[in-house]
Amino acid sequence: MGTHGTFLRFSLLLLALVLLAGCATPIGIRQVSPRDSYRDSIRNPLAEGVTSNATTIVLRRFDLSSTYKDDPAEVIEFLHDRALHDDRRDTLYALAELSYLYGERLGESADEADQELAPDYFILAAVYAYQFLLDERTEPPPGTFDIRARTACDLYNFSLWRGMSTGKAGTLSFASDVRKLPVGSLAITVDLSKFPWALEDFERFEPVDKYVIRGVSIRNRSKGIGSALIGVKKANQASPFPQAAPVTMFLRINGNLAQLTEGTATASLEFYSAYEENLLEVKGRRPPLETDTTTPMAYVLDTSRIWDFGLGSFLGTEFQSISNGLYMSQPYQPGRIPVVFVHGTFSNPAWWVEMFNTLRADPILQKKFQFWYFLYNSSAPLVVSAADLRDALRDKVAQLDPAGKDPALQQMVVVGHSQGGLLTKFTAVDMGDSLVRALTGNNFDALKLPEEKMAAARRLLIVEPVPAVKRVVFISTPHRGSILSKQWVRTLIKKLVTLPGKIVETTFSIHEYLTDDMKRLMGSSKIPTSIDGMSPDNPVLKALAATPLATGVTGHSIIAVKGDGDPNLGDDGVVAYSSAHLDGMESEFIVRSGHSCQEHPFTIEEVRRILLKHLGAQEETAK
Repeated sequence: MGTHGTFLRFSLLLLALVLLAGCATPIGIRQVSPRDSYRDSIRNPLAEGVTSNATTIVLRRFDLSSTYKDDPAEVIEFLHDRALHDDRRDTLYALAELSYLYGERLGESADEADQELAPDYFILAAVYAYQFLLDERTEPPPGTFDIRARTACDLYNFSLWRGMSTGKAGTLSFASDVRKLPVGSLAITVDLSKFPWALEDFERFEPVDKYVIRGVSIRNRSKGIGSALIGVKKANQASPFPQAAPVTMFLRINGNLAQLTEGTATASLEFYSAYEENLLEVKGRRPPLETDTTTPMAYVLDTSRIWDFGLGSFLGTEFQSISNGLYMSQPYQPGRIPVVFVHGTFSNPAWWVEMFNTLRADPILQKKFQFWYFLYNSSAPLVVSAADLRDALRDKVAQLDPAGKDPALQQMVVVGHSQGGLLTKFTAVDMGDSLVRALTGNNFDALKLPEEKMAAARRLLIVEPVPAVKRVVFISTPHRGSILSKQWVRTLIKKLVTLPGKIVETTFSIHEYLTDDMKRLMGSSKIPTSIDGMSPDNPVLKALAATPLATGVTGHSIIAVKGDGDPNLGDDGVVAYSSAHLDGMESEFIVRSGHSCQEHPFTIEEVRRILLKHLGAQEETAK
């Protein structure tokens, strides 16, 4: 009986072993794709809403995994006390992750008290991430190749904006105050010493991390430390459309964990403009600031009426209160060369966004140039818009640099598309009396204008180069007229267009002095539109095309041509190559595209090349 029992037990054990051999072992592996493998390696609170492997190690070290699920606050307090006496940085990293996750849990709670507590845990997460990255401890800071360093920066950035979201409905709120935290307190002071604006200039601030962009091919975002924001400016008369600025806030912690616990730690909430080159210095280190210049621009364009400006202002149905003018997309920065973009017919500055966004992402260009744009009613006569552009450029230089101490302002580059290219050329030529003769058949003095008309006529007809303009770029420009500017088109346009009273008054004042040919070109109307101006028969265009660029001005042509045929025989659907070509240009670049080629990557790359060439020319001149 005993022998039989022993044999039975042995047989059952053997059977169990055989069965186990066909089942999964307690420890083993599973094959996954490279993408899944990488995703597993970067699991963290931001990407997956879970702790990373590094934090799991710390929780296991102190047998806290189960406790954290039931009572996160107790675990955070326990690890905080440990970090006061243990110089291992991984505890600080774990505290950053755990505080962030608990802040999220509180924020999603139905209990209002929990929701109000969430921002404090986010601030605590930012403090722990900061200490992990920058605190002075016996264990050195994480190295460049430590994945925790980048994750800690991201935790800091996200935690900072969520921790400062204490305003109504969770909006960002900035004020010097003492924040009572779960394990101490932090006295925060707002520091605007390196910020070019006052906080009162802004209606509100939005974190860029709340949004994704559309309609722009690239998002100019530089990774670093600090929370990138959209600064939505208050409406003002200086800007006809909504504006937003790229802002970065950085919380500089002054004090260690012991001082935080005692309530003696302080911090400065610093603000920076992403348009400027900002180098932080923290405890002898120079971490880069996180910036995003694309999202603020996309934010205001998402609902802006600027998209309606081109057609609305052209037809004269709206926007008549908006004056032609030069607008700056960023605060004036001495030492940076202005690049002025001039849009075309039916258009507006928003059509430059792709080029503007791409060029500003270039690490060299963003440090050497500042980007402006000229806004104008594109139905007005060419000579009127051109005079407004010349005046705007001269006035802006005089306003910004009355003493003439900034040589960069005297190296201006003007880039014009279509009709904007014609206006651009008007800034860079000395036409003497040729325009007057083309329009009237006489020189200016022979017109014997009444005194009250003399100044206005001289402003329109005597074209002299703007001294600050040193380089011009013509894109799809109809120097000899547009293939669409036929008589029936011009007649139809005149029936649709209502020009502003000021333009009508200015143009009508010289009508009686025009040649018969010019009057015939205009037809029954005494007021020409810009479409008249782009007729191949227009004497203004003929005179302008025949006039070379002024001495000291360099020109470039970018010509759009559809299809793959001989570019010399082609066109872009609006402008023929023969009209866009100009002799005497330093370069001519053909882009296979339709008329609106300013968004084409090859056009943008050519403009970049020209701007770099301009920088080199200035450096050679300065030697």
